[in-house]
Amino acid sequence: MKKTIRKREYDTETATLVKKSTVGYFGDPAGYEETLYQTPDGYYFLYVCGGPESPYAEEDIQVLAKTKVKAWVESH
Repeated sequence: MKKTIRKREYDTETATLVKKSTVGYFGDPAGYEETLYQTPDGYYFLYVCGGPESPYAEEDIQVLAKTKVKAWVESH
């Protein structure tokens, strides 16, 4: 998935996967996945997707500040 946020492109195809977190099971309407990526320029983002009853009913890319990366990794 590709998304431009504040004139910066975030692309799951060209970024490095750092960590993936899954909640629930395949087919769970409340289940979801959060995948942390790092761009070649050193920026971090989350690729999120999930079931219709999850916080991520539609796939999306969300920017994650470098100051919050460590906390996200430790909590997942």
